[in-house]
Amino acid sequence: MNVVYNPQSIEKKAQESWEHENLYQVTEDLSKEKFYCLSMFPYPSGKLHMGHVRNYTIGDVIARYQRMLGKNVLQPMGWDAFGLPAENAAMQNNIAPAAWTYSNIASMKQQLKQLGFAIDWSREIATCQPSYYRWEQWLFTKLFERGLIYRKTGTVNWDPIDQTVLANEQVIDGKGWRSGAVIEKREIPMYYFRITQYAEELLNDIDTLDHWPEQVKTMQRNWIGKSEGVTIHFPYTLDDQQAVLKVFTTRADTLMGVTYVAVAAEHPLASHAAQNNSELDAFIEECKRGSVAEADLAVQEKKGQFTGLYVQHPISGENIPVWVANYVLMSYGEGAVMAVPAHDERDFAFAKTYQLPIKQVISIENETFSADSWSEWYADKHRGVCINSESLNSLNHHQAIEKIAALLEEKKLGEKQTTFRLRDWGISRQRYWGCPIPIIHCNQCGDVTVPEEQLPVVLPEDVIPDGAGSPLAKLPSFYETTCPKCHQPAKRETDTMDTFVESSWYFARYACPDASQMIDKRADYWLAVDQYIGGIEHAILHLLYSRFFTKMMRDLNLVHVSEPFQKLLTQGMVTAPTFYRETPEGRKQWFNKTEVDISLDPKGRPISASLIADGNTVAMGGIEKMSKSKNNGVDPQTLIDTYGADTARLFIMFASPPEQSLEWSDSGVQGSHRFLKRLWSFATQHAALIRTQKEKPNAIPSSIKSWWREVQQVIQQTEKDYQRHQFNTVVSGGMKILNLLESLDLSIENNIYYLREGTNILLRILYPIVPHITYTLWEELNFKDSIVTQKSPQADPHALIQDEIDLVLQILGKTRDKITVPAQADSTYIESVVRDHATVAKFTEGRPIKRIVIVPGRLVNVVI
Repeated sequence: MNVVYNPQSIEKKAQESWEHENLYQVTEDLSKEKFYCLSMFPYPSGKLHMGHVRNYTIGDVIARYQRMLGKNVLQPMGWDAFGLPAENAAMQNNIAPAAWTYSNIASMKQQLKQLGFAIDWSREIATCQPSYYRWEQWLFTKLFERGLIYRKTGTVNWDPIDQTVLANEQVIDGKGWRSGAVIEKREIPMYYFRITQYAEELLNDIDTLDHWPEQVKTMQRNWIGKSEGVTIHFPYTLDDQQAVLKVFTTRADTLMGVTYVAVAAEHPLASHAAQNNSELDAFIEECKRGSVAEADLAVQEKKGQFTGLYVQHPISGENIPVWVANYVLMSYGEGAVMAVPAHDERDFAFAKTYQLPIKQVISIENETFSADSWSEWYADKHRGVCINSESLNSLNHHQAIEKIAALLEEKKLGEKQTTFRLRDWGISRQRYWGCPIPIIHCNQCGDVTVPEEQLPVVLPEDVIPDGAGSPLAKLPSFYETTCPKCHQPAKRETDTMDTFVESSWYFARYACPDASQMIDKRADYWLAVDQYIGGIEHAILHLLYSRFFTKMMRDLNLVHVSEPFQKLLTQGMVTAPTFYRETPEGRKQWFNKTEVDISLDPKGRPISASLIADGNTVAMGGIEKMSKSKNNGVDPQTLIDTYGADTARLFIMFASPPEQSLEWSDSGVQGSHRFLKRLWSFATQHAALIRTQKEKPNAIPSSIKSWWREVQQVIQQTEKDYQRHQFNTVVSGGMKILNLLESLDLSIENNIYYLREGTNILLRILYPIVPHITYTLWEELNFKDSIVTQKSPQADPHALIQDEIDLVLQILGKTRDKITVPAQADSTYIESVVRDHATVAKFTEGRPIKRIVIVPGRLVNVVI
């Protein structure tokens, strides 16, 4: 047994052994309780970052611990392999996205293996493989035929140079992030999942997710956004035709305060009004070049143009002017809003800009309204009552809405309605590197789904995109085809699917990755996922879409659960210090910590920093999330090469509870490495004694009873900590047991048995966190079988029983000493011990004791 701890050698040997024995490959076993542990799969960028390492280490510790509880544990891994980053890298490196992606997968897979994760690699999937997306296309055709997918025109960000749709985050200051072209709003045909059909169930079932963070559940509820309100019809006449403008509002109580209505630039009323109005037409074109993101609309300058048209107020009959406003989106509701400037901050600002009437219709006692400046109470819907509202006067919020709804229904100009903020999910992308949409466009038959026997529609993998539109639209060998119905020449759809589609069902495919159908009966054994781990940034869309897909797949009888993830853990960020200099152009140049020399004060706190290359000062930018943009990342490969995977795992688990941010610390990493070296040194130093098989004493010797009880207390605590994912305190428990082992008097023969038992317990406690060193020491110290097959330590309830307890001894409330009494001693016995105690005699100095106050199990206070 080598006396020097060599993590690289130890870890390589352990990993080779695990792989040779297929230790983590599992099948369905009805005799065992299953546990499906899943971490969100990575995008194959080529290199792991510390966020990956933390995420997958947390999952691996949970998986290994659950295996030690005797469960049949599945921990799979795959690759979220489609997406725009591959196309960008392909253009930069003149390489096909497929080649770039598969190369990165190989690199990242090797890194994951080096970290020793207990992954069932036989279930590995990559979403860019036809064997995977074939079933995605199959599902698409079934949902399209059922009407759960449909095609309609949608408003998108269009880059006229790159000839492609951009996501909202790719529009920067109104321009394309890559081309710099001014972005246009464009109406193009797109495919939509009818997620709104499941809105009510998605909302209601949040209440069943008992083991999800409340923050995530709140974010989901807000995104779905159920609203109880009233749809109001504003009548108008156009070209001698009677029509109504429909507006949904949750504030029908403010209807009498409407002074204008605003419509989107794409609204038919706007188009009609612009026919003979060049100024309005120009404004509409300007609006079309704006963002389609709600977040952008909320902060942009509110602009508008009067259309010259009017609608009628449904109660008063008053003419209400119609404006085109840049803050109204056609894709939301009917593309129109009723404006109540006195009680909506956005409408107030718009009315002030264009000098429109501001009419107060809600009043709150002891508050004064002014049309000159906005005050938050103007929008309060709970305390106010209606004024200036005819028959609504003096009614509160709820009373007024009920009356307005009744009045409108009587006039056939409105009705109560429940709406959702959630909109149907548009999944069309004018990208190359994505799953082809299995639709054929035929001039005779319309949109036809690709027959099942012709699936998959394979994406050609030798294409190098140039950034100017989708390469598939320029590839006749891909899009030229024949109609499956009439067999006439037809055109294949060249849009690809949103990559969220792939990640919305991958967890089910892991259960049966080699199935000759989308999902087979093996999923009934594994689903739902017992523990899901991932970043809070996926709290809305990914989780919502996965929940939606699960319900759709249930309704197609593919799965038999309604929710995909039983428990959810959202791990915190990994943060690190930042360093920078201001450039002459006013930008910040960021430096990695490895490039910087840091000066510390006497307490070890950083006070200044300089660049190693030139010795000049750099600014310290504070602690921020590790990112490429701030150049404050730590390379996991360097960490593994220097200290080993177990050190990385131990530091990550010890530095912070999983849900909290983890601040990177070089000294913390070094401290973790020192602990592992100390563990190795202890084991090698005492290997001969630990290997010695000693008979278990018939009773715990009194000399070691207290020591053994402390060990059992640690076991008891780590059991609880593993269950509640407080791995940092599990590590603390392991450190305490090592301290106890080092304190053993090994000259006492009976203690040799407890040395071996204590070491056995320590290795099993630490195994899920540092599997390589514990696996190796277990073998070297001749413990039975392999640690991989061992159960988690269970505390001995008898050993936890204390024969004696210490009580703090106070005299007149001041601590003076302690007394030791039998654990079951009654008050009479305790009082007798106190009265005879030398410390009591010393401090009472012969004065009589008035009374003795006993706090059971804690202290005794003598009153004189």
